[in-house]
Amino acid sequence: MPELRNIAIIAHVDHGKTTLVDGLLRQSGTFAAHEVHGDRIMDSMDLERERGITILAKNTAVLYNGVKINIVDTPGHADFGGEVERVLKMVDGALLLVDASEGPLPQTRFVLRKALEAELRVMVCVNKIDRPDARIQEVLDEVYSLFIDLDASDNQIEFPVIFACAREGYCSMDKDVKGTDFKPLFDAIIDYIPAPKGKLDHSPQFIFTQLGYDPYVGRLAIGRLVNGTLRKRQDMMLVGEHGNTKVRVNQVYTYQGLRRVELEGDAVTGDILAVAGIDDLNIGDTLTSIDDPKPLARVRVEEPTIGMVFSANNGPFSGQDGKLVTARQIRERLEKELLHNVALRMEETDGLDAYRVYGRGELQLAILIEQMRREGFELCVSKPEVVIREVNGKQHEPFELAQLDFPEQYMGMITESMALRKGRMTEMKMSGSGRVRIEFRVPSRGLIGFRGSYLNDTRGMGIMNTIFEGFDEHAGYIPFRQNGSLLADRTGQTTAYALFNLQARGALFVGAGVEVYEGMIVGENTRENDMNLNVCRSKQLTNIRTTSADEKLVLVPPIILTLEKALEFISDDELVEVTPHHIRMRKRILAGNMRSVVRGERADAAKKK
Repeated sequence: MPELRNIAIIAHVDHGKTTLVDGLLRQSGTFAAHEVHGDRIMDSMDLERERGITILAKNTAVLYNGVKINIVDTPGHADFGGEVERVLKMVDGALLLVDASEGPLPQTRFVLRKALEAELRVMVCVNKIDRPDARIQEVLDEVYSLFIDLDASDNQIEFPVIFACAREGYCSMDKDVKGTDFKPLFDAIIDYIPAPKGKLDHSPQFIFTQLGYDPYVGRLAIGRLVNGTLRKRQDMMLVGEHGNTKVRVNQVYTYQGLRRVELEGDAVTGDILAVAGIDDLNIGDTLTSIDDPKPLARVRVEEPTIGMVFSANNGPFSGQDGKLVTARQIRERLEKELLHNVALRMEETDGLDAYRVYGRGELQLAILIEQMRREGFELCVSKPEVVIREVNGKQHEPFELAQLDFPEQYMGMITESMALRKGRMTEMKMSGSGRVRIEFRVPSRGLIGFRGSYLNDTRGMGIMNTIFEGFDEHAGYIPFRQNGSLLADRTGQTTAYALFNLQARGALFVGAGVEVYEGMIVGENTRENDMNLNVCRSKQLTNIRTTSADEKLVLVPPIILTLEKALEFISDDELVEVTPHHIRMRKRILAGNMRSVVRGERADAAKKK
């Protein structure tokens, strides 16, 4: 029976976690000589590979010098922090990756705080030491400061430091000595990360932290065997949040590299396993003995802060693209998502065909919407709204720490923009290379729609990272998009003739030959109010000829909005219509004679009161 080590790799987004796991898998001899694997092996979802980020935590295992090392690759984006909180229950230690140039960023603080709260042994790896702008010693000093700020214990702050270049496949314990492979990292994991402390003769305790699916055996429950033993065809007690159920474990799997391997004998205490044969279960449930049930504490994650309403598509083009269009099907899909995504919440609304879904951020909800549209769903979603709490009779809203990194010449523009959004500067650092890094404490409301304008203001050279900081008193009125919307006033197909004459009205989102309907947003107005336009008008043909009769019409290319940009653009009375092949924006009330074109009437009236 091999020795065990369980370790999670945690870091800010884009600091090299998945690339490091690739190198560990290759150098541990996990792959045979004939096997060919690309980069970022652990990012198996299409969306993960397209966006270059990790969305779901995944585990693998390598064998090194007779020791089995279970490695959990975690997401680095703040919106998927629930995944990190969940999987820290499965491990005894964590490897904190920090970019040798960027240093600790907001999500670095979040994941390290969670690891220290779980009393895990933390190792530090300074990655990307081959960067020309690497500042290794400064970054290491910043990491020590971060540990002190987070009240790390004496044992936790005495951590080993590895200097690595994950992409090139080498590391070293000395920043001045270039390594040749990952052997120092493997040795440090075995020496520093403690072996699991489970008791073999204890009542079995297996806690579920992830859910998976296998086409042959059905639902898989993935977690850690904290105490006792477990084998296939064993009768157990499933202790859930609302009661206990007797179940039978049909199969037990362990991990070897990227594969699940069925166990014939008893599972090792402390190992990360997958079990099959249990259908009705939830994350946080415990599998334990029937005779002496001893459940473990349930997995708890921080509450969501942003929500939006998901509703059935009731537009004129409903049902033309997708196969799953009813509110019942949308509800079933959302309930299925809630089973394995513990950071999401769902509640009913006053409407029969709409459900309010809460998550950690716009990106997390946008990923869910993108997954649903690829599965064939049609739906409408509202503008993201923050969660408002009442504390001692006063309204409290979520605040975030936003770290902005941009060229110095845009300082005045950015600080003015953040001031309008109730942002308060808490820290400023001049890099000396013409860039400045500023940290603002700002309401989450103020960051909705900010990313797009920030990139425009900095000519695409700005970097932005945010992390949830807590709830505080409501910051007051924050102005939203100043410009109104250009709206189609009838159903039809856009024409080049109509669009050419309307270009001066604002930026268009549609080109010629696009099907539109009344109330659909076709552009952004240059003025404050909305404007209804006839974008389907065709040229009247007569027998009269003029010198300008057949002028060539040159259209400005339309702005094609992605799902995230569309969610940032819409206001309270607008929706994003999502189908498998189209992303449209529209008014809640489509008929032009049933709505006002004057924007912000309710907000302005509330402000005057």
